[in-house]
Amino acid sequence: MERLETGIHAGRLSPAEYDANFSDLHPRLDNHEALVAADRCYFCYDAPCMTACPTSIDIPLFIRQISTGNPIGSAKTIFDQNILGGMCARVCPTEELCEQACVRNTAEERPVEIGRLQRYATDAAMQAGRQFYARAEPSGKTIAVVGAGPAGLAAAHRLAVNGHSVVIYDAREKSGGLNEYGIATYKTVDDFAQREVDYVLSIGGIEVRHGQRLGRDFSLSDLQAQFDGVFLGIGLAGVNALRIEGENLTGVDDAVDFIAALRQAEDKSDIAIGRRVVVLGGGMTAIDAAVQAKLLGAEEVTICYRRGKEQMNASEFEQDLASSKGVIIRHWLAPKSILSQDGKVAAIEVEYTKILDGRLVGTGETGVIAADQIFKAIGQSFDASGLGSLRMESGRIAVDGEGRTSLDGVWAGGDCVFGGDDLTVSAVAHGRDAAESIHRTLSVAAAPAVAVA
Repeated sequence: MERLETGIHAGRLSPAEYDANFSDLHPRLDNHEALVAADRCYFCYDAPCMTACPTSIDIPLFIRQISTGNPIGSAKTIFDQNILGGMCARVCPTEELCEQACVRNTAEERPVEIGRLQRYATDAAMQAGRQFYARAEPSGKTIAVVGAGPAGLAAAHRLAVNGHSVVIYDAREKSGGLNEYGIATYKTVDDFAQREVDYVLSIGGIEVRHGQRLGRDFSLSDLQAQFDGVFLGIGLAGVNALRIEGENLTGVDDAVDFIAALRQAEDKSDIAIGRRVVVLGGGMTAIDAAVQAKLLGAEEVTICYRRGKEQMNASEFEQDLASSKGVIIRHWLAPKSILSQDGKVAAIEVEYTKILDGRLVGTGETGVIAADQIFKAIGQSFDASGLGSLRMESGRIAVDGEGRTSLDGVWAGGDCVFGGDDLTVSAVAHGRDAAESIHRTLSVAAAPAVAVA
């Protein structure tokens, strides 16, 4: 095999190869395929797939609607519970949620393709421009939403449906949050994230102000003084550090920044990639970074994870996907130091690990993996700037079952809250449920007092 150019370079592949490599991972089902897939559903009563869905979509109902030739009605069933159902159909780990719970697994070891059927229905409605919701009579109340990611968008939409006015503040140039900046390009092609944002905002009553960062341009107390309620869907802005020698060398990059740059690139050939790439981490970000490094033309891509396969946060499907693209996944390895040559990354020294007395420890045995580029995907941290006296728990915002924080009139949801699972679908559920709680609270406050004789 011809060796690729060493170092970090752009344009390693031909235009045709970039197009093929970053095509849709799971193309939309055609009409016949959707009918065949829907016909496999048992339409269970008390369906376990519904229980497994964080947004509690009526899965048997929406699949039945597809099977009877009503994809538009199916889409409404989905959107009633999850207004970002189109994106969730693309990126949700269905193999660990609804599809894992599907009773077809018992008989055939193959579930109904719930995710692809959900995409089929939601795409049909969006392409037809069907808007199922209209705003209620204006309530006269205005709510601030911080963060235009999945949680913030879901909250804003449900608040608008209930007649409230919403102002969304977001630090980036585009709305969408993780869906726009943090998802592998081949999972959401054709600028779908922005098309979905436009669909959500088309209900009206929602203003988005970009380039506005909490803690820099305004504080939580500022919002409390100006608005009738506040919802925080600010995600995780910080990136955890390795805290090892060589971390600041040229060629050591954050995986989230790499994924975001690739998502925003008009031409994939503009994105530089190393010949030998090492990704540190075991979650979805690590998989997305590793697979896309390979698709950009890296010759060797290795994921190093400090624990075993079963402990990886990335789903088994995602791990298998990475392996199918030629990514090598090595377990029980922790980064020890990054080695350099001429001020650039040359290799990474790793130490083998094991579990001893319930704790992860190094064995003392080390090895070296050649690399000219290293991506850090070891998790993100929460930035609490501008939140004042808001109560925190384990470094994230503490909330109750309705998303209420320790401060009156302030709710939160998504990755920024304690106890979340960092999934798009869970963030949508948080935003939707918090919006309903906000609506109930404002409705009670606005209700006229009843005179007592």
